[in-house]
Amino acid sequence: MTAEDRRHAILTAARREGAVQVVSLAEKLAVSLETVRRDLRVLEDHGLVRRTHGGAYPVESAGYETTLEARTVRHVAEKARIARAAAELLGEAETVFVDEGFTPQLIAEALPQDRPLTVITASLATASVMAARDRVQVLLLGGRVRGGTLATVDHWATEMLAGFVIDLAYVGANGISREYGLTTPDPAVGEVKAQAVRSARRRILSGVHTKFGAVSFCRFAEVREFETIVTDTALSSAEAQRYSLLGPQVIRV
Repeated sequence: MTAEDRRHAILTAARREGAVQVVSLAEKLAVSLETVRRDLRVLEDHGLVRRTHGGAYPVESAGYETTLEARTVRHVAEKARIARAAAELLGEAETVFVDEGFTPQLIAEALPQDRPLTVITASLATASVMAARDRVQVLLLGGRVRGGTLATVDHWATEMLAGFVIDLAYVGANGISREYGLTTPDPAVGEVKAQAVRSARRRILSGVHTKFGAVSFCRFAEVREFETIVTDTALSSAEAQRYSLLGPQVIRV
């Protein structure tokens, strides 16, 4: 197996399994630990993976994006904590945009049920869950439905959003970078997110620690545009401080 073939195999495994470990890769590929570490460094230099202690996970890009199904089984405990903390920041908001994705869906589910709310979302899953609540009015953005995430995109969605003034937007991202801002693999998704940011008075960004430092294809917002970032404690306090210097409060739960 050539180095190129080996790296392709590593990347394929990372995308299939969500993460890979150096030790198991070395055993499967019958190479040394240092060879695997070198391969991961090359893949990271090309923006395809992010290395962690003892392994790596894939970076979402124009050619690769995880499905909603995959997101429901990774970092579930962290996402649940993030969702509860983000929901507590609702304040007096009456109209709320909830982004596509599993963590935003958990945020919607954590919103209080003892007061009326209007929830605007592109996510079919979130719309379905929230529509069952008596005191919630759901506005589902129209447009083309993406099969992998079950969310609507394109001009129907963005034009509908442009007509609203929203109290609070809960936004997610595939990549969160101090240098490149918030990014996502699909331009159509990026347009919906960008319009949500423009239409909202307040904006809260949520995401697990693996999102930080990752850069995807389409930039849709800057870190400074958000009042708060909610993440988990696996993001170091030092790195959280660096993001807070750009403007938002960073909450680690």
